[in-house]
Amino acid sequence: MPDYTAKDVQTLRRLAGVGMMDAKRALEETKGTMEEAVQWLRVKGLAKASAREDREASQGAVAAVRQGSTAAIVELRCETDFVAKAPEFVSLVDELAELVATKGEDALAERQDAVDRLRTSLQENIAVGRVVRMESGDGQVLDTYLHQQAGRGVNAVLVLLQGGTQELAHQVATHIAFARPQYLGRDEVPADEVAAERATVEEISRNEGKPEAALPKIVEGRMSGWYKERVLVEQPYVRDEKRTIADLLGEATVVRFAQVVIGS
Repeated sequence: MPDYTAKDVQTLRRLAGVGMMDAKRALEETKGTMEEAVQWLRVKGLAKASAREDREASQGAVAAVRQGSTAAIVELRCETDFVAKAPEFVSLVDELAELVATKGEDALAERQDAVDRLRTSLQENIAVGRVVRMESGDGQVLDTYLHQQAGRGVNAVLVLLQGGTQELAHQVATHIAFARPQYLGRDEVPADEVAAERATVEEISRNEGKPEAALPKIVEGRMSGWYKERVLVEQPYVRDEKRTIADLLGEATVVRFAQVVIGS
């Protein structure tokens, strides 16, 4: 067991202005002692880099890799579009995704020095962002989709199906990239979000002068449209809007999906 907690990592990040991996490494090296961890970061020369941590890293690149029964998405963040398109930046995010697919998320620590060097050489706030890893089991199919722009990945998707084919998994992944669903099914939508939307739709319908007796049916119709914008299986398939994703899947089911879009 480590000598520190997730809360300690967050505290050190706040105190020293460093990224998550830097904070974890400092706490590991100092056996969880906060004051010594802050000093360790200064000694290692990360104090100068940490001054850049306050600058917003809203740009970046994302990579998606599938290796046999595993797949991963890794996002590498930076400040400017110029740096995000740099060959060394794109190369590193590709390498990190392959590492996560092969060894798991913890393996990112092996390449933290490379992230630090890039941060110093390119003079920007560069840090690992969102990371997703999936592994397929018996009867499951895993696929990825990566939309590229100016030589870098900007929109990455992972999809895990139960049943179906590789082609079907790729079709679903491509759909997700462009339709951007937030949830797999209605049961995943937070109840408070549904309640708030239902109340708003009902108020709008009343303000339009709809008959009170017709309100329930009108509200349900509008809620169905609201769900279609957010719920994957209810969305019209982007290549054939007469079919929903549920229709496309047939007897297959989506176990899990993930999407990472730069700037969102």
